[in-house]
Amino acid sequence: MAILALASGSDPGGWHAGGVSAVVYTDGACQGNPGPGGWAWALSGGDGASAARFASGFDPWTTNQRMEVTAVLEALRAVSGPVEVISDSTYVVNCFRQRWWAGWERRGWRNAAGKPVANQDLWRPLVDEVVRRGDVSFSWVRGHAGDPLNELVDGLAVEAATRQLGRTGP
Repeated sequence: MAILALASGSDPGGWHAGGVSAVVYTDGACQGNPGPGGWAWALSGGDGASAARFASGFDPWTTNQRMEVTAVLEALRAVSGPVEVISDSTYVVNCFRQRWWAGWERRGWRNAAGKPVANQDLWRPLVDEVVRRGDVSFSWVRGHAGDPLNELVDGLAVEAATRQLGRTGP
């Protein structure tokens, strides 16, 4: 399993939640980019191979990046307490590990090139939630590399994008 985890005290962005009580995997998918999209999250059952809970949803016309961000936002809305978010999206993980969001805020939600930050309608509430909670950490997992829960959320997101139907489960 190829996970780049944030170690306590070594996270340059300060986004390691000490005493993580929940691990949630997230993913987004899009059929075309843009096109019909889906997002999914799954709360680890503790054994690293099964989900205690999961949810997925869809958007009829979106992008893969929007679905990646939506998956994290929906997961954090559903899971309380300290949580580690594991994603195969460097877009999501690097936003917090490299503190992109802080630069965006400092520049009035403009990127380094001075253009408006893409997807800020999703980024703003996600950043607000992460900062408000203060108990969220982010780790990266290589996609399509055999991690059971990453494969699960990928399948759920693809299914939601393809069928335009979300679902939840225990």
